[in-house]
Amino acid sequence: MIKFTAVIPVYNRPEEIDELLESLTKQTYTHFEVIVVEDGSREGEKCEEITSSYSDRLDVKYFYKENTGQGFSRNYGFEKASGDYFVVFDSDCIIPEKYFEEVNSFLENQWLDAFGGPDRASEDFNDMQKAISYSMTSLFTTGGIRGKKKHVGQFQPRSFNMGISKEVFQKTGGYAMTNMGEDIEYSVRMINAGFKVDLIPEAYVYHKRRGSFKQFFKQIFSFGRSRIIMRSFLPGALKPVHFFPLCFVIAMLVFLMLPFINFDLFKIACIFVVFYFGGILLDSSIQNKSIKVGVLSIIASVVQLTAYGLGFLKELMTSK
Repeated sequence: MIKFTAVIPVYNRPEEIDELLESLTKQTYTHFEVIVVEDGSREGEKCEEITSSYSDRLDVKYFYKENTGQGFSRNYGFEKASGDYFVVFDSDCIIPEKYFEEVNSFLENQWLDAFGGPDRASEDFNDMQKAISYSMTSLFTTGGIRGKKKHVGQFQPRSFNMGISKEVFQKTGGYAMTNMGEDIEYSVRMINAGFKVDLIPEAYVYHKRRGSFKQFFKQIFSFGRSRIIMRSFLPGALKPVHFFPLCFVIAMLVFLMLPFINFDLFKIACIFVVFYFGGILLDSSIQNKSIKVGVLSIIASVVQLTAYGLGFLKELMTSK
């Protein structure tokens, strides 16, 4: 029986910690502890009281430290952990009740030194959250490549839902970066060190992500930048699929200019645009059983691809 340590860094989001810890009280597999690392949150936004309120239902520990970013805060939690296997959650995740049961069962039958799991939208998410979740997990936006059994290349876990053995931490020293692609760097470093890393499809979480398109744009813009930053010290981190959002941005700019250049070509391009966005509308509406979510998914997909593409382009043009 594996003892897990859930490590949760948090910064100015006490309400998210409340929901996450509540979900952990419902786990069917209970051989785990929880470590909450408050990463320098400001007064009024700390979650110490909320965390303490769960002490009668969870083996939970709270630590406050000065702000250093999420990567180093996870390392801090690893150092305090007593488990055999460390699992990292982002504070905006909600954990299904069989999560640890599924992970324990998988690892007992097929050992992995590190794993990642997919994310989904919960039925009780609001329409905006469902649309953003769709854009981050759909094949229409390349998000569907991540978190599937048949993915492109070696699977690389992401820190919203990642597990590593104690041995991995001891031999790698944990995260070498604190923000901007820190999970990509760590995943590739673990793989290059010879550790067995893969996806556990059943180890999914409900991921709320950002609550507005403005916040979502800002987050994804940084993701685009980080992909270019990665290539400077991780050869092979940049793959053809990562250029798709930039191609999308260029294609949309060309599409908007076409009426003034060649109206016949514009009419042909409109057919492709209608099919593409119509596919998103239909697919999301069916998945979420809501036309409203389908419409919002079109907006979320445009925001995601545009933000990633622009962040990618900015860093591509400024990096050496």
